[in-house]
Amino acid sequence: MKIPSVEKFSRDLATETVESVRSASVAKVDARSNALKIAFDDLEGARTQAAQIKDYVLDNLPNLLPQLELKCRLNGIEVHWAKNASSARKTILEICKAAAPEGGSIVKAKSMATEEIHLNKHLIKNGYEVVETDLGEYVVQIDDDTPSHIVTPIIHKNRKQVAKSFEREGLGPYTEVPSELAMQARHHLREKFREAKIGISGVNFAVAESGRIVLVENEGNNRLSTTAPDVHIAVMGLEKVLPSETDLPLFLRLLAGSATGQQMTTYIHMISGPRRKDEMDGPKEVHLVILDNGRSKVLNGPYKEILRCIRCGACLNVCPVYRQASGHAYNNVYSGPLGAVLGPALEGVEKLPDLAKASTLCGSCEEVCPVKIPIPRMLLQLREEANRKGLVKEMIPWSMFSVGSTSGFRWRLGLKMLPLAPIAKHPAKSGWEEFKDLPTKEGRDFRKWWNGRS
Repeated sequence: MKIPSVEKFSRDLATETVESVRSASVAKVDARSNALKIAFDDLEGARTQAAQIKDYVLDNLPNLLPQLELKCRLNGIEVHWAKNASSARKTILEICKAAAPEGGSIVKAKSMATEEIHLNKHLIKNGYEVVETDLGEYVVQIDDDTPSHIVTPIIHKNRKQVAKSFEREGLGPYTEVPSELAMQARHHLREKFREAKIGISGVNFAVAESGRIVLVENEGNNRLSTTAPDVHIAVMGLEKVLPSETDLPLFLRLLAGSATGQQMTTYIHMISGPRRKDEMDGPKEVHLVILDNGRSKVLNGPYKEILRCIRCGACLNVCPVYRQASGHAYNNVYSGPLGAVLGPALEGVEKLPDLAKASTLCGSCEEVCPVKIPIPRMLLQLREEANRKGLVKEMIPWSMFSVGSTSGFRWRLGLKMLPLAPIAKHPAKSGWEEFKDLPTKEGRDFRKWWNGRS
């Protein structure tokens, strides 16, 4: 029996990791529900409105992106276009070399887009020290690990593991007190902010109407990463555009409530360009790198609606498969129900043929999505595409069921042989019995009962 990679990974996952992921996910789901009830009188109406705005964005990107570029340039922001991961890395490296030709420290805020293009390794290979400044991302970095969640990178770790990592790296004495661990990281990272000439961030939203880059966070590292260095480089997927400033309140509340269960995040940064002549701080240069990397292909295909995503992570938190397997099981930068669609959509179902099967199709992901992405429908489409292309094979082909169920004689024969199922040998049987009980005959024979009535 061929086991999908997510299922195989989950079997070997440590109980400690499963408990960390599950407990944190449950807490986030509860917090989300409470926060959004308070934030919106009509949550369903807000979700519908947000979905409609994102659909408008996706349908009008040929107009909105040039508008964003023009407004950004008027604000003093340099705009760069990256067709794929390679061109994005090349562009960012060129900016870094111009700003710090001898190398040096780069402070980096949390960004899934930079994870997607594997930026850190590229910059380190070219002589730069890249320091993740989000607390979770920093732990991931020093442990030579990868994020397990798009919002909470170390959802798979507990405080004991973090304490051991900090002690190993010499950040301070062993402690399991979260506030003390945070202070150890803060003390270490402050020096990096002072040293760095370059800061790199992601983008939560970019407003076409004003040319403003919007970032949300809770730790303050984004603010330091984007204002302390002389050069700020922001990397965004081309779908992150919003048409107007008036759209922001809706999306900021939906994002905060869905991602972290807050009414609003601690910090909201509206970046309108580099430091002005009358300003005492801020970067001297701001660069916006707009990343395609397969998104244009997705826009013109059957999985277009996945680009509505605002990266809140709500679908991960509620997913029973994610809770059991953790993010690393998905073998992709994007995990959970989001990743099960976005990964194959961006990279091609040929590279990730089994990923869409990592779902119970319970529909919870669509129920909590702030922009109403029909994830279950697209998972079914991906499964169909993988089967049609011969990339995956069902353990028991449906053709076998069809043969048996379309013939009265074969069907009756199969029912008579059912009691022999526990002792019969078949290559598919062992895989079935591992998680399910074989069917047993119960009650009277239907045909005899029916014939007896007539």
